[in-house]
Amino acid sequence: MGFITIVINKIYAHRLTKIILVKNMQSSCEVEGYDIVSEKIKNALDLEKSPVAIKFALSEQDIPEGIEKISESVRHCEMVQKAAHGEIFYATKDEQKCKGGASALGLMEMPDKIKKGEFYYELGRFSSIGSAKRTMDAIPIIDNMMHALIYAPLDDAKFHPDIIVILCKPAQAMKLSQALVYTLGGRVESDFAGIQSVCGDAVAGPFMRKTANITLGCSGSRKFAGIEDEEVIVGLTGENIGCVVNALESME
Repeated sequence: MGFITIVINKIYAHRLTKIILVKNMQSSCEVEGYDIVSEKIKNALDLEKSPVAIKFALSEQDIPEGIEKISESVRHCEMVQKAAHGEIFYATKDEQKCKGGASALGLMEMPDKIKKGEFYYELGRFSSIGSAKRTMDAIPIIDNMMHALIYAPLDDAKFHPDIIVILCKPAQAMKLSQALVYTLGGRVESDFAGIQSVCGDAVAGPFMRKTANITLGCSGSRKFAGIEDEEVIVGLTGENIGCVVNALESME
């Protein structure tokens, strides 16, 4: 067999393997319906709360018919908690009480005091402005381009979510991490700094990087949104949720 023939055969084998991997991945990522998806996740993980579906709306026209604006001004982390307990609504920057969270989510420009690290430095979270600024520079932030965020329990989501947030215990997060690597392997990386967790870590980060993230929460989300001491927060991408659910079922 000549050298050229060997090379051609190797290229063909590589392409065939790649096609098979893609087809297997596509078949393992099919989604039946978000009510079914949510039920499967809750059963596999024994969750007490519903996974939360979040969708970004670039304009008012992108908000599904029948979904009302939230009637109060609260923090994004509180909104996630409300949706986990069954509420459905949307919120613009005006309803987002935490402006740091609203800016991480692309609803407004980051206030200068937060952007420079002064806010967290004055709270005593950092030893210097420099350490605060370096941390703020590393936090995932979506460009100021969004009109609103739509929140719903995944059970009742009538839209395709961009992000799915799950409030769970460490053992349940471990099962999710196993599901994330079930199909293609690899490692699950956790990126957090103990501030802007439910907004930056669990939503903005997965939205921009198209990969899941696990965060331990922040003082604000635990104080105002009632994230329990024994809970962590997992942010999943909507595109990958079918793979995760099917992996959870296959591992049982």
